[in-house]
Amino acid sequence: MSKTMKQLTTEFGVTRQAIMRKMDKKFRNKYVSMVHSNGVSKLMISDDGYSLLKQYFSSSNRNVSNKDVNYSNEITHDNIKLAMELLEKQLDKKDQQIDKLQQSLNEAHKLLDQQQQLNLSSQKLLENQKSEQNIKNGTTQSRENNSKDDKNNPNINVSEQNKKPSNKTRENFWKRLFR
Repeated sequence: MSKTMKQLTTEFGVTRQAIMRKMDKKFRNKYVSMVHSNGVSKLMISDDGYSLLKQYFSSSNRNVSNKDVNYSNEITHDNIKLAMELLEKQLDKKDQQIDKLQQSLNEAHKLLDQQQQLNLSSQKLLENQKSEQNIKNGTTQSRENNSKDDKNNPNINVSEQNKKPSNKTRENFWKRLFR
């Protein structure tokens, strides 16, 4: 039974041009016929021509395809190795970058904690200074009042003037400090 070019290309797994290259004038005259159907002309290859083409393409395909498969496997295997090495190098670089970023983040956290502690201590110092100034202002005013009284009343000792502020003033200091 005759076969068309399309059937041969699918069966042998080659292109139409490859089959046409193997058909010389003698082969065409002996084994190929032209068939017209529905306004389309088709090349029909006889059974003898089919068997000759089959022998040629089956033997050459096996040799060529085995070489190509082995070669492509070697290339693929080498490419996979190279790709794996490249990916491992990239992964190592990424790990190093992540470590550096983690260290800088830890340093930033440490600096932030130090900044917050410094702000807190400076705020406490300012509050202490304000409260001390308030106490000094209160004691200086009371001392000024006492000294005015002393001028008026000579019986008061100097030791009374040097007394510590009263407990009430101290309580106010502590209350203001821990609000």
